Amino acid sequence: MAYNNRVRFCFRKGGVFYFVRRVPADLASVYKHTRISFSLRTKSRTVAQSRAMAVAARLEEHWFRLRLERDGPPVSLSVPVKSLFANQAALSEVTLSSTTLTQALETYLRLRGAGRSQLFRRTTERAVGYLITVCGDRPVAELTRRDANAFRDWLIAKGLTGSSVGRMLSCVRAVINVAANEEGIDSPRAFSSVQYDRKAGVVSRAPVPLVALRRVQTACVEADDDRRWLVALIADTGLRLSEAAGLARADLVLHHPEGAFVEVRPHDWRPLKTASSARRVPLVGSAEWAARRVLSKASRSAYAFPRYVSGDGVKANAASATLNKWLIPLVPEGCSIHGMRHALRDRLRTVECPSDIVDQIGGWTTAGAGHGYGKGYPLTVLRKWMEAMTNVT
Repeated sequence: MAYNNRVRFCFRKGGVFYFVRRVPADLASVYKHTRISFSLRTKSRTVAQSRAMAVAARLEEHWFRLRLERDGPPVSLSVPVKSLFANQAALSEVTLSSTTLTQALETYLRLRGAGRSQLFRRTTERAVGYLITVCGDRPVAELTRRDANAFRDWLIAKGLTGSSVGRMLSCVRAVINVAANEEGIDSPRAFSSVQYDRKAGVVSRAPVPLVALRRVQTACVEADDDRRWLVALIADTGLRLSEAAGLARADLVLHHPEGAFVEVRPHDWRPLKTASSARRVPLVGSAEWAARRVLSKASRSAYAFPRYVSGDGVKANAASATLNKWLIPLVPEGCSIHGMRHALRDRLRTVECPSDIVDQIGGWTTAGAGHGYGKGYPLTVLRKWMEAMTNVT
C-alpha cells in the first residue's frame, strides 16, 4: 500500500483508489482516528482524482465550521455560523461511510475472531465475500434494504437452504453491527428482519431407530478399526461428530472412582459449539468398548482420532462424508451419523430420564436461570441413567 503521487489524497490497494486524509492536529479530539480513509470505488485515475478533490473540499468546509464553532467567528462576521452550512448534517457524517465491507470484515475478525476456529473465520469471510459479489465493496453506511433483498435472492438462487440463508444473513448483520459500533454510529438496519422461507430445502434429521443402532454397533465391533471406533463412541454417548473426532487421548478416562468417562472440553484444534457443550459423559456400552480400543493402540499422536485432526482443525466434513457413506446400508433412509445424537435423547426418554439430566449428558442448554447454578449432576447419577438406556432392547 503506497501513496500515489499523481492522484492527490489517494493511495491504491488492489488497483482500487482509496481516499486518505490526515485529521488536523487541532481537531484530533473530535475524531476517534488520526486518518479518514475509505474506498473511492473506482480504478480510474481520472474518476478517483475528481472524487478525491470533491471529498477534500467538503472536509475543508467541515473543518472550517468546526473551528468557527470552537473559536467563534471574526468580529466583522455578523452571519450566524450554522447558517453558513446548508448541508451541515451531510458534512458531519463524512466519516460515516469510511468503513467498507472489507474493512468491516477485518475489524470483526480482529475483535471477535480471537480464539475461534478456522471454520468461524472461513464462514465469516464467505458470507461477506458473497455480499461483496452482489453489492460490491460498499461503505457499510450506504447499504440499503434493496441490497439486503438482492443478497437474499442471490443466496436462494445459488441453491442455499433456508437455514443456510439465515446463517449468512446473521453473519453479515454481526459484521455490520460491530463496524458501526466501532465507528460510534447507529447500526444500519438494512439487514434486519429480511424475509425468507426458513424451512426451504431443510431436511429434518431422523433419529436412528434402536434396531438399526444395534446393527451399526455390531458392524463396528466386526470391522474393529479407527473409523468404526469413532462411530461406536458416538452411538452410546451422543457426542457431536466434531466433538468426538476432536478428542485427545487424554480425554478418554478409563480408570476413575466414578467409572470410565469421556471429557468433552475445548482444544486449540477444536473449540466447542457452546459453553454448555463442555461436560463429562459416562462411557457405557459400545462407547466404552471404543474408548478401550483407541487407548489400546500405541500412538505417538495426542489425538484420539488423528485421521481426522490436523493443524487446521478437525476434518468434520471429511469424517461425515466417509462415515455416512458406510452407514447408508445399515440405517433407514434419511438417517445419518448425527441421527445417533437425536436417538440418544429418545433413548433416555424411554427410561424416563429427567430432561435436565438429558441436557447435561448431551451438552444442551437447559432453560431457566437456576440451572446455571452448581456443578450439575455427578457422574454416578449420569451413569445410572445411561446404563438403563443401554439395557433397553
